[in-house]
Amino acid sequence: MQLDNTVFILAPIYFWSIRSKSCDNICNLNIEPNQISSVSLQLFINNQWQDAVSKRSFPTINPATGEVICQVAEADKADVDKAVKAAREAFRFGSPWRRMDASDRGLLLSRLADAIERDTAYLAVSDADSWVQVFTVCVCMCVHRYCAGWADKWEGKTIPIDGDFFCYTRHEPIGVCGQIIPWNFPLLMQAWKLGPALATGNTVVMKVAEQTPLTALYVASLIKEVGFPPGVVNILPGMGPSAGSAIASHMDVDKVAFTGSTEVGHLIQQASGSSNLKKVTLELGGKSPNIIMSDANMAEAVEQSHFALFFNQGQCCCAGSRTYVQDTIYDEFMERSVERAKSRVVGDPFNMKTEQGPQDQFKKILGYISSGKREGAKLMCGGGVAADRGYFIQPTIFGDVQDGMTIAREEIFGPVMQILKFKTLEEVVERANDTKYGLAAAVFTKDIDKAHYISSGIRAGTVWINCYNVFGAQAPFGGYKYSGNGRELGEYGLDNYTEVKTVTIKVPQKNS
Repeated sequence: MQLDNTVFILAPIYFWSIRSKSCDNICNLNIEPNQISSVSLQLFINNQWQDAVSKRSFPTINPATGEVICQVAEADKADVDKAVKAAREAFRFGSPWRRMDASDRGLLLSRLADAIERDTAYLAVSDADSWVQVFTVCVCMCVHRYCAGWADKWEGKTIPIDGDFFCYTRHEPIGVCGQIIPWNFPLLMQAWKLGPALATGNTVVMKVAEQTPLTALYVASLIKEVGFPPGVVNILPGMGPSAGSAIASHMDVDKVAFTGSTEVGHLIQQASGSSNLKKVTLELGGKSPNIIMSDANMAEAVEQSHFALFFNQGQCCCAGSRTYVQDTIYDEFMERSVERAKSRVVGDPFNMKTEQGPQDQFKKILGYISSGKREGAKLMCGGGVAADRGYFIQPTIFGDVQDGMTIAREEIFGPVMQILKFKTLEEVVERANDTKYGLAAAVFTKDIDKAHYISSGIRAGTVWINCYNVFGAQAPFGGYKYSGNGRELGEYGLDNYTEVKTVTIKVPQKNS
């Protein structure tokens, strides 16, 4: 399977072509979904597999059936302490990791990407609740290879300060990085965090989501296989209030990077600030506006808006979850969107015809649907459970949505589309910005002036024009306001993992 090593595009046609190629690999291996025989179910600390100190474990659930797949070791504070100690020792000045050439760090990341590519099929089925996981295996390789290229190119500057001095800067690793990742894109989120941290020479203690620990643990085995020294990467499955909190408040953790809900992001920041003022980057929630102007290509706008909301079952922080449609095309857009949603295939995530698998936050999403009905939005399609077993919800669309409704204000994180009507350009920009979030936005129009006006006026970290969910390993991603701080991916993403040191040397003069 050959992919571009630097660019990945989350777009429907591209996605399905990748899915087909990956399917061949999986079928040839003749393995079953959620096969775990090659995945250790223990904690990964100091390049060793270990039981939790408490000996506790927790179940991993298959959301397509509701059945228990396996029991995984549950880390808590005692295990975090062990992992941080290992990471601190690996970061010690003079350790093999600190003495390693930067180019060799890049080589290790490249080898990790190669191992992930080799084992695509195993990774694709370990945690998968949809074929999206197959795709993220591919794009995770791109991120690791991109970061590998940066390892020996993170340069300082020489600075002509006044006087008889030679002045230069060094970009140095921050130290022990605590990383806490979510369940919706487990492998991809792991790569977004590990790649820049390791490329710049840090060590890592990573808490992975209890819903999806298996891919992260498999990657841990690959990290050891390709030759990362002990203690450089430590992987801990566990719960947020115990393991996650212990990482955020730990005095020997120098930085925390978190992806997840805004509510938990607040707790992470508070815990980090109350201990040792560690550096914090947060990639949090969103309620992203997707604006459809009257001059947009209707067929393209409908399909892309469908993709913007329903991709990964709606479990996407930057989902286009407020679809603003200009009044003159509102009825046609609604009709076509409902038709598209009704044709969406929901079911077994390993069936090639399936477009939508199960949900994680099943009851919460159904609660939001009830809220929409109760507050006066018009249910156009869906709104209920889609299967007798598992956690499946029908693709749902609400019309006549008003800005003050709960479904238009809060992040649903499920397959529930809100379509709102607007008249003028100025009005829609003001309404789009009337939110505590600022992660992403999009506009569909043939008029470049309108596109520039909206992209300049919207307060969001990413704005797409006539497309949605287009990412590149080179392009930064992150949010304004309650959607977080700092950036991931690109050169900006590596910035978050370095300190700048100024070194000034007295230059001796001829007669001194």
